[in-house]
Amino acid sequence: MLTAAAGQPLSATAQDPLPAGRPGATAQQPTFEQDVSYAIGLFMGRDLLQKQVPVDPNHLMAGIRDALTKAQPRMSNEQIQAVMTRFDQQMNERAQKEMASESEKNKEAGAAFLADNAKKDGIQTTASGLQYRVLEEGTGDSPTASSTVSCHYEGTLIDGTVFDSSYKRGAPAEFPVNGVISGWTEMLQLMKEGGKVEVFIPSNLAYGERGAPPVIGPGATLVFKIELLKVLQ
Repeated sequence: MLTAAAGQPLSATAQDPLPAGRPGATAQQPTFEQDVSYAIGLFMGRDLLQKQVPVDPNHLMAGIRDALTKAQPRMSNEQIQAVMTRFDQQMNERAQKEMASESEKNKEAGAAFLADNAKKDGIQTTASGLQYRVLEEGTGDSPTASSTVSCHYEGTLIDGTVFDSSYKRGAPAEFPVNGVISGWTEMLQLMKEGGKVEVFIPSNLAYGERGAPPVIGPGATLVFKIELLKVLQ
């Protein structure tokens, strides 16, 4: 049985909008069908609210009611298509603006982080803006862009949030050097087998303006610990 926010059963009292006029319902006990209907409506409303979809509750309910009762729609198919096309455009424009704003904030935070990081002992900076610190020197072969390698790694955001880790999965990853983000491609070719580095990758060498949702935001600077285990070919 669904319950109201205060922990009381749903009922059709003056404080509760659910009617008790359906067959089998009483003022104290709504039917199972009414509970299901309310639950579906609640989930739908929460989803719309979370996605910040601008809707008029009365017209939303009218559309649902007309669909369920097979009533004559109040809009033609052409009108519906035109309205939804315009709505999609508005939502896309809003999403692009929000992404651009988030990207700008992330890039500013990343630039400040990298500027401070560059002053630390052992940090080396390449011509592309990639920063790294050697944790363990390797002694084996260095991969080329066409090589395939086996690596252990852990990736974090600049706030320390771990978003990926081969260590946690319990197995190294194998991939072509030219098949990963450009910061990785550059870093791997500076390493030798058995080496381990901490690398700081600005957004333009990582996932750029789009990010990698839901964890990596647009314009995000990333930090990796990379252990080059073997150059496979």
